[in-house]
Parts: sequence; C-alpha cells; structure tokens
Amino acid sequence: MSGEATVTMPNSDYNPAVHANLSNGVGFIEGEIVPISEAKIPILDWGFLHSDATYDVVHVWNNRFFRIEDHLDRFMNSMEKLNMAIDFDRGQIREILARCVKASGLKDAYVEMICTRGVPAANSRDPRRCKNRFYAFVVPFSWVATRQDQDRGVRLHISSVQRIAPQSVDPTIKNYHWLDLVRGQYDAYAEGADLAVLSDMHGNVVEGAGFNIFAVTGKTVVTPSKGVLKGITRKTAMELSEQIGLEVHERDVPAAELLSADEVFITSTAGGIMPIKFVNEQLIGNGLAENTVRLRELYWEAHQDPVLSQPV
Repeated sequence: MSGEATVTMPNSDYNPAVHANLSNGVGFIEGEIVPISEAKIPILDWGFLHSDATYDVVHVWNNRFFRIEDHLDRFMNSMEKLNMAIDFDRGQIREILARCVKASGLKDAYVEMICTRGVPAANSRDPRRCKNRFYAFVVPFSWVATRQDQDRGVRLHISSVQRIAPQSVDPTIKNYHWLDLVRGQYDAYAEGADLAVLSDMHGNVVEGAGFNIFAVTGKTVVTPSKGVLKGITRKTAMELSEQIGLEVHERDVPAAELLSADEVFITSTAGGIMPIKFVNEQLIGNGLAENTVRLRELYWEAHQDPVLSQPV
C-alpha cells in the first residue's frame, strides 16, 4: 500500500440548487464525491464480474462514527489477506469517509468502504495484473430489523440452505458471496418469517444475511465460533454481556439450541443488538428478552463513549 496518494475531492462542496438531494447518499468514485445516483463502477471490474472484492461498513449515529478503528482494522486486514493494495492509507480512508458523510449531510448513516480487484489487463486472466480500486458510499442508516419490527416481534427461520464452507470462502474476510444467504432469505419468506439463519454441514447455525446470532440460556450467552464473520457489533455484544454478568462462550451452536434458549438475538452494524421473538414459529422463552433489551440499551448508550465513537 503506497500511502503516497493525495486525497483529491474537487467537488466535495455541493450547491443544492444544482445537484441532487445528497441526503439520498453520495459515492466516492475515482477521487470524486458524486450523488449516489451517479456512483458507478466499470462493468469489467472483477469486483462486479467475480465478486472479487472486500468491503466493510461502519455506521454513523448522531453524527458520530461508531468503532471506526475496528472497522478499518478489519478492512485493512481483509485487503492484505486477498493480496490487494490501494493508493490510500488508513488515515486517508478515514478522511474520505468523513468527507462523504459531511457532503451527504446525514447524521445517521450507513458508510461502506470497498476494495475491488479492478479491471484486468487486456486479454489477461491474471489477477496480479489488475489495478485494485477503492470506492466508498454513504446512504441513510438502514436496519436488519427496525425498532417497529422488534416491538412487533422478529421471526427467524432456520434455513435448510448451508452456508458456504469456510474452507472455500474465508468468512472472516467481509465479502459479497451472498447467493446462499439470499436463497436462505427466500426460504424464510416462504415460511412467513422475516429473516433466515443458515447452518453448516453439521447442523450448527452460523450466520444470516449481514448479522451474527446469539442464544441466551440462564446466565450463559453462546454464539457460533466457526464459519462466521467476526462482526464488530458481535464483539460489542460480547463485551456488554460480560459487563452485565453474563458468561460468553464462542462454540458450535446446534440449531436445536436456539429453540430451547431463553432468548435469541442478532447483531449487525445495520441495527445493533436486536431481539428475536420467534424461531421456526416457536416463541422463544417468555418472549420478553430481558437481557437482550438491556444489552440493546447499553449498546446505544455506548455511542456516546468517546473511546468507542468519534465525531464526524
């Protein structure tokens, strides 16, 4: 990674009379900030053609980044594992993301950074001959399950679709290999559920589309240890669980264990800590999820912690 590039964003200040409503979002493309509707990548980029890319998502809440350094750590590590390098160093990436958020005017936002393999040299299939590309975008904050969904009671389905094996695609590298997750989601819709969680070949639950999963029984919290992205919100939930006296274990979690748990919850940058009320149409525990509700409160309170959050 060169670290020598200059971050140039010549059109980062917009005249709203001329440009689209930037509250819909903005993109960072080829060194410029553009309205999200104008954010495009080359059709021959292997990020599009082969899903040969990595990305990370940090959110902004009340005009503060939450755990941005953790997200940058994971993004930089993912690029290294995929033999990718870009012209921006860590500090410049952070600056680009902040400039994009400021340009959008959004106070609560979903902020994505992306590295693609890029466009190969003519007539070449050698990934080493690609120029890796960096992109970013900012859109309004989105939820895996909104507060209204959570108050109504989120319904989770344990899909028969197996998650891509970690021996094939390393799930600790955030990636766009989502076809199994999408298939599982359609399974959930067919069963009248909101969300799907996939399992591994041994019948252990692993993860869903953009979220990690937890089960609480008594004072013990368990979450899958293998075949999952090590989510930043997952990490936060584990830390907060220990703070309130719960014992956390990372291990295999058989699907049947979700059904017998006192509480089930999911975690995601897109929504934080979210209780699940039903799994496979079965009410979980007494349906009140007292521990999860407490963790959810603590999670949003943590957004004011200067150690974990930074002003845009």
